Amino acid sequence: MNLDIVISGLILIAAFYVLLLLGKLINDLLHREYRLNFELTEKDNAALALATTGYYSGLVLAIGGVLVGPSLSIVDDLIDLFIYGLLAIVLVNVSWYVCDKLILFKFKISEELIRDHNQGTGAVSAGMSIASGFIIFGSVQGQGGSVWTVIVLWAIGQAILILAGLVYEFVTPYNIHDEIEKDNVAAGVSFAGALVAIGAIVGLAAESDFESWAVNLPDYLGYSVLGLALLPLIRLLTDKVLLPTVKLTDEIARQDRPNVGAAYIEAFSYIAAAFIIYWCV
Repeated sequence: MNLDIVISGLILIAAFYVLLLLGKLINDLLHREYRLNFELTEKDNAALALATTGYYSGLVLAIGGVLVGPSLSIVDDLIDLFIYGLLAIVLVNVSWYVCDKLILFKFKISEELIRDHNQGTGAVSAGMSIASGFIIFGSVQGQGGSVWTVIVLWAIGQAILILAGLVYEFVTPYNIHDEIEKDNVAAGVSFAGALVAIGAIVGLAAESDFESWAVNLPDYLGYSVLGLALLPLIRLLTDKVLLPTVKLTDEIARQDRPNVGAAYIEAFSYIAAAFIIYWCV
């Protein structure tokens, strides 16, 4: 490691944190219905903390994708970082509204987070941000693409996440919206894991060089369909292999105190399966 590499690295780190700060300011402007510092420090709002942590995790993934791969020069890296970093901030924030209007559409996320301190909602919001971060992470990598390529891949990814929400609702014996609205943290954690898994599969499928839509889009959609198709199987395997003596549905939605520990195992199984699928297929 020579001095030039160290200096370039420090400059990029500083630029990265500038973008994270900008991401915070934009998020604060978009959510004037609450004051983040007050909610976290005065009201100990763990639900909002969870959603916010997911938002920043999504930002780190999305912005970090710009820096993956060979470096041409520090100037080129900074230009790419700020162009695609700003785009990433916009897209991750729009993803929050996609979650609010099209995934958790039976209630308002902000009300659940601020009024009810609903950690299940916080988990799903975090999962959506991280899933979108993975999608952008893959979309900004490689050569041959453009800002429009990233936007289109992100938009397709959002549609796939919406579809994943519908599939998840279909394969679970309980109503996911009702359970989350009843402050069922376990239901939210499980659902969040499924969203992150689909986002990871879709995002990692997009990380190759962009040649043309005819070449890249079939692979992108193919991995997406595979992930959606395997959701029910993964849930079944979790039931039979990781938690063989219990039923996930009973632990998460059919007892007085939902089992958050079982939900963590289910969420892990989805995310682990996403990487296994990517490595093996």
